[in-house]
Amino acid sequence: MSNLNPPQLAAVRYIDGPLLVLAGAGSGKTRVITNKIAWLINDCGIAARNICAVTFTNKATPEMKSRVGELLGKGESRGLIVSTFHNLGLRILRSDCTTLGYKKGFSVFDAADTLTILKGLYAQDSTSNVDDAEQARWRISRWKNDFVLPEAAFATAENDIDARYAQLYARYQRQLHAYNAMDFDDLILQPVLLFQNHPEVLKKWQHRVHYLLVDEYQDTNNSQYELVRLLLSTAARLTAVGDDDQSVYAWRGARPENLARLQTDYPQLKLIKLEQNYRSTIRILQCANQLIGNNPHVFEKKLWSELGQGDMVRIIECTSAEAEAERVVVEMNTHRFQNRTQYRDYAILYRGNFQSKIFEKHLRELQMPYVVSGGTSFFERTEIKDIMAYLRLLANPDDDTAFLRIVNTPRREIGAATLEKLGDYSRTRNISLFAASFELGLQEILSERALHALQQFTNWIALTSDNAARGDGVAVARSMVLEIGYDDWLKDQSSDLKVAERKMENVMELLDWLRKLEQEEKGDTLGELVAHIALMDILERNNEEKSPDAVHLMTLHAAKGLEFPYVYLVGVEEETLPHRTSIMEDNIEEERRLAYVGITRAQKQLTITHAARRRRYGEDIECEPSRFLNELPEQHIERSGGGQKLDPETSKARGRAHLAALKDLLG
Repeated sequence: MSNLNPPQLAAVRYIDGPLLVLAGAGSGKTRVITNKIAWLINDCGIAARNICAVTFTNKATPEMKSRVGELLGKGESRGLIVSTFHNLGLRILRSDCTTLGYKKGFSVFDAADTLTILKGLYAQDSTSNVDDAEQARWRISRWKNDFVLPEAAFATAENDIDARYAQLYARYQRQLHAYNAMDFDDLILQPVLLFQNHPEVLKKWQHRVHYLLVDEYQDTNNSQYELVRLLLSTAARLTAVGDDDQSVYAWRGARPENLARLQTDYPQLKLIKLEQNYRSTIRILQCANQLIGNNPHVFEKKLWSELGQGDMVRIIECTSAEAEAERVVVEMNTHRFQNRTQYRDYAILYRGNFQSKIFEKHLRELQMPYVVSGGTSFFERTEIKDIMAYLRLLANPDDDTAFLRIVNTPRREIGAATLEKLGDYSRTRNISLFAASFELGLQEILSERALHALQQFTNWIALTSDNAARGDGVAVARSMVLEIGYDDWLKDQSSDLKVAERKMENVMELLDWLRKLEQEEKGDTLGELVAHIALMDILERNNEEKSPDAVHLMTLHAAKGLEFPYVYLVGVEEETLPHRTSIMEDNIEEERRLAYVGITRAQKQLTITHAARRRRYGEDIECEPSRFLNELPEQHIERSGGGQKLDPETSKARGRAHLAALKDLLG
């Protein structure tokens, strides 16, 4: 641990009670967590299997495991739990879900699956509304994150809309249970309910987890906080690491006040601050400190650095959005040639995904490679997930998740009540939904009409699956898409014809890919081809995480936890950063934290840009520079554009740099 500074070392070695490590941006918090795990195993005699470290992203998990492995001997980390909150919840539920009345092998539904169920419930009431179902999904998710159950949601409803959503919430939960399924938020909510209502299960898990480490504690919601509290009991064997200045997820239920709640729940809490920044220059940190100083704080801290003063932070006013994108991209390209840097050293950060398009255009024109983080991948598209679910069901009729996704896509008059009864019956018989559809006992619980609609679907699946197994599986898949009228379904569900056509093109691309794969992998069954595609999807995602040599474009939310030598923070204007909605809701503090996150991503150089005019809502409008720009220390700022001129020496130096880069390019 010789590479740790005194506060880091103190945080690693403190085990006498609960500990809060207030870790500023770039202060080496991951180093503290990984070294503490090694310290607990090697010096405190706690077995690896009794230690649990919780992170907030899937990407952070393998990195943390790897770094712990480097600090320990071979096999010493065996059994160590390093996972996200949701993976920890999944682990608990897989072990003890039967106590809650679920059967083993329950499905986990994503947002699209959730929306399908809610639309079905609305359709029962003849009040189907796509926008309303989406709003209901967000409302239910927020209740779950706040640990509010349906009864409490209804009891505290302030208006008719909330009351209707609360009633829908209760029906939705019954529907999930009938499907033997949970949604993403249930992976936290249900373990908390399990622990609250079944002390013997809680005791088992408290005995399993002797020490708990939680990263990004400021991002915990109420359900996650309660899960941690229950696991700890009175022992409080906890190290929580967080930074209230980087809490930017209130919109999805994060509660930065959970840091302060620790002091209330654990009066013996020890606080250690990590304020030395190993990432950025002094000027960048001075800007970050002064900006965030305008927010109220429970815990005060100031970042400092030994990396030198560094370049001035530049603020550039551009005449238009087009001029802004052009200037950023051209300047970036020139700088790369001049300094012999790589494309991956640069990041363009913005408030919303819609801002990336114009920068992508200019990057393509200069043939500069780039990656956009947070975009929708091919396999995440609704239409691809639908057809993949059909293919999965043809290959494996016992795939309940695939069954539920497509049983009413397109609609087949198989109502939610029918599926709920089918789910109850299949759970009682301990068989799949597909298998349950053929049992004679189903006649006693379903009406003749409902049973006919259900068996018409399952008989068709059985026949199509048999045809695929006996003959040309890809040809069967292609004819299946035509047979179900998926093209017409897309037209009904899409906002306009062009959107539907683009979605259908994606479906045909998937089928073409399937045919090409079949030709390469001669003799593979449809099931093997589908499994092959699923594996390719996983590998593709892994490759995306390997950071190719390309300029990074991403939102400020997506940039959290990352760092780049050269950062361009763009579109820093009123109603963009801070966002218009936040201004209207008087929620400027979180927007300021977002700007702080953007500034502290920069290691060597930070450039902030804003446009005087920008096209919005179909017309050109005047833009006002963000209020945050006036909160930065002028002694560390260099302003240009907007009628301001650079001093002659700086102007000449830039001219020489541009000329050198041009010669280099031509050479």
